[in-house]
Amino acid sequence: MSSLTVGFIGYGNMAQAIAQGLVDAGVVRGNQIVACAGHFEKLQESTKSLGARALHSAAEVAVAADVVIVAVKPYLVEKLCKPIASELANDSTFVVSIAAGFTLERFAAFLPEQAHVVCTIPNTPIAVGQGVLVTESSDTLTDEQRELFHALFHDIALIETVESSQLSIGGTIAGCGPAYAAMFIEALADAGVKHGLPRASAYRLAAKMVQGTGALNIASGTIPAAMKDAVCSPGGTTIKGVAELERHAFRGAVIDAIDAVEA
Repeated sequence: MSSLTVGFIGYGNMAQAIAQGLVDAGVVRGNQIVACAGHFEKLQESTKSLGARALHSAAEVAVAADVVIVAVKPYLVEKLCKPIASELANDSTFVVSIAAGFTLERFAAFLPEQAHVVCTIPNTPIAVGQGVLVTESSDTLTDEQRELFHALFHDIALIETVESSQLSIGGTIAGCGPAYAAMFIEALADAGVKHGLPRASAYRLAAKMVQGTGALNIASGTIPAAMKDAVCSPGGTTIKGVAELERHAFRGAVIDAIDAVEA
């Protein structure tokens, strides 16, 4: 994609994770990325490591980019995109939104009909090519743009397409889940340290175990309950730990965490 320019309106943690993933995967080079943000000097520092270009405004990004990634807080989306609606509706440009809670219907309220938009929710592991991109099934992309969208992201993320009504819950599981998984990794590592493991080893063991379990689940298509049962020998060590987690309502606590976000 040597001639493609990817632009970010907003360049916070998630935008930087996507940019890093794209560059590291060889999808685009750093100098094919442009970005704008509220604080220009901070933006210059943030873009330096990849060799991306810092621009002063959303309008400049819209003019320069073939793919415009809207990566600002939801309350800023309309404020920043409506004044540049005509630039975003250019036939040679399409918009990828990563703003939580924004669906195609919301963009349709302030962008022209001819604008090409797809709404998604990514997660931070996209920075290392192990991300998830929950994607709304309704979009206004052309067939060619849809192919380009998949070509951009399929090497760095699982692209999971869901109905508009499911975008929020899909994004919560994939987008908030890394924080919950990190807490689980930390808890396992703390337990390892308590029983004498060096902390660095404990972190590596716990993190690789989570990574491998997820990979096994996707590769095998086995339901998680069957994977759990495969490790739980009768009267063995694992089932004793599972019973203790159940006693403390481990699964219920996870479901409650999702419910709290979706409430």
